[in-house]
Amino acid sequence: MSFVRPRFPGERALVSGIAVDAVGSGMYIPFSLVFFHQVTGLPLPVIGLVLTVTGLVGIAAVPAVGIAVDRFGARTMQITVYVVRGLSFACFPLADTLPLFVVVSLLTSVGTRAFPAAQEARIAELAEGTDRDRLQALSRSLGNAGLGAGTLLASVVIATAGDFGYTVTALANGGSFLLAGLLAARTPAAPPRPPAGPRVRGGGYRIVAKDRPFLVLVCANLFVVLGFSALTTLLPLYATGWLDVPEGLVGSAFLLNTVLCAVLGVPVAALTRRWFTTRPRAAAVGAALFSLSFLAQAALGTVRPHGVALLLAGLLGAVLVMTVGEMMYTPSAGALSQFVAPQPLRGRYLATYQLSWSLAYALGPTVFTSLLTVDGRLPWLLVATTAALGSLLLVRVERRLPRDAVAFAPAAAPGGTATTAAK
Repeated sequence: MSFVRPRFPGERALVSGIAVDAVGSGMYIPFSLVFFHQVTGLPLPVIGLVLTVTGLVGIAAVPAVGIAVDRFGARTMQITVYVVRGLSFACFPLADTLPLFVVVSLLTSVGTRAFPAAQEARIAELAEGTDRDRLQALSRSLGNAGLGAGTLLASVVIATAGDFGYTVTALANGGSFLLAGLLAARTPAAPPRPPAGPRVRGGGYRIVAKDRPFLVLVCANLFVVLGFSALTTLLPLYATGWLDVPEGLVGSAFLLNTVLCAVLGVPVAALTRRWFTTRPRAAAVGAALFSLSFLAQAALGTVRPHGVALLLAGLLGAVLVMTVGEMMYTPSAGALSQFVAPQPLRGRYLATYQLSWSLAYALGPTVFTSLLTVDGRLPWLLVATTAALGSLLLVRVERRLPRDAVAFAPAAAPGGTATTAAK
């Protein structure tokens, strides 16, 4: 297990916080709508509207987080956001009226949307070289494992404690964020940053907006990750409504994806670094596998073989290809965004990159459900096209990105310096 052995100061505390965060979220997220309905007594459509509106406000707050990361440092912001998320989730049991529910939901949404930018910047502060790629894979693997473990744990709590179990899971999720914040506080401070030049100090997001290769990278990520939300929002509706797969069997697709990402995410990422010389090419192949898997879903919906066994085999086969693509794409693309971001503006750059994730997840449900009403295969053809376009953009933009950001460089040496300079 040498690929998960800590290789720089603070890594053990960092990844432990990621795991604790994931377990807490796994306990809460699958049951959140039921919990909100029980605590507030509000109709589900009202709860859904509040969550949608506050989610959009949370997305709008992400650029401000990027500024804060650049001004106060990623470590400070990571700990701050952990505390905000912990307190807001712990307050959900008190949100028994619409105004209180809106306030707590808003704080939760801002914290949830803000965290990835702070987390990515913190990883970039602590790790160099291919350690960043490894941490991208490890954090996603721990996230999947933690979500699965948390969901299982919450199921036991709710089955044992009844309705009070929902309150227990909400408080446990809040506590998990506070514990993760304590672990983050144990990581070392970032090395001193070189003073920013006049152009950087006065430029801010204007510099980001003028960096066309980086914006191409953001657009490519938006096109690719639109397909990420398909597994949770599109697949269940498609499998039950278009393929007539029994509802009880649809969960096997999520289980396959979660288990494979948790168990094989890190070793597959390590093999990817051996097979490919550059991050854009590795990410492009992962995106191409995405496109192939989505085309397979559309083909399955066209053939519609008779028999549940054949339908389920086709469904799981396509999910398997998608999962391999996910394990190749995510670490390479995530590390690439960190290396491309110049250190003085790393917070702003990574906040802009994270907006592509937020926008994809916000657009996915509306786009997918609209197309499903016309033809069940249309949304799969859409995400197959966008993933292919994202793959093409990654290949085309590679030559316009800094070489030390593109190439897989050796990991940091034990003394803390990378053998190849990293941006």
